[in-house]
Amino acid sequence: MEIGIGNLFAGSIRLLERVPIAIPQLIFRLGLAIVFFRSGLTKLAGWDTTILLFENEYNVPLLPAEFAAYLATAIEVAAPLALVLGFGTRLAAAVLLGMTLVIQIFVYPGSYPDHLLWAGPLLFLLLRGPGAWSVDAVLRRRFLSE
Repeated sequence: MEIGIGNLFAGSIRLLERVPIAIPQLIFRLGLAIVFFRSGLTKLAGWDTTILLFENEYNVPLLPAEFAAYLATAIEVAAPLALVLGFGTRLAAAVLLGMTLVIQIFVYPGSYPDHLLWAGPLLFLLLRGPGAWSVDAVLRRRFLSE
């Protein structure tokens, strides 16, 4: 029996569409957590340098440099932990998306390819949630089931 290229293509698409959406949601959460957590650890490892960067290179508006350094570091350590657990995922994604926008607009406007790579999955997690393999999903099933 001859299998046409159209049937092969259609069958492949059907197989891909059966992959649980929880898989990319988990991968988005873990990938983003690694990016931001590493940045937070780098800030902690060289705190004097971090303060100098916020004073001299990062042009974060309205916030004193030292406060901005503490805030950014806290976000980059706490939000990735929330993403890994899938706990408060939408809030963590919103905060990291906001931080990404600040970095894009005020700090490194030329780095938009990197920022788009962060913003896409963050926006997806904000809009669609963390997926079935998360603390949020367990809590939702437990407390919000109808």
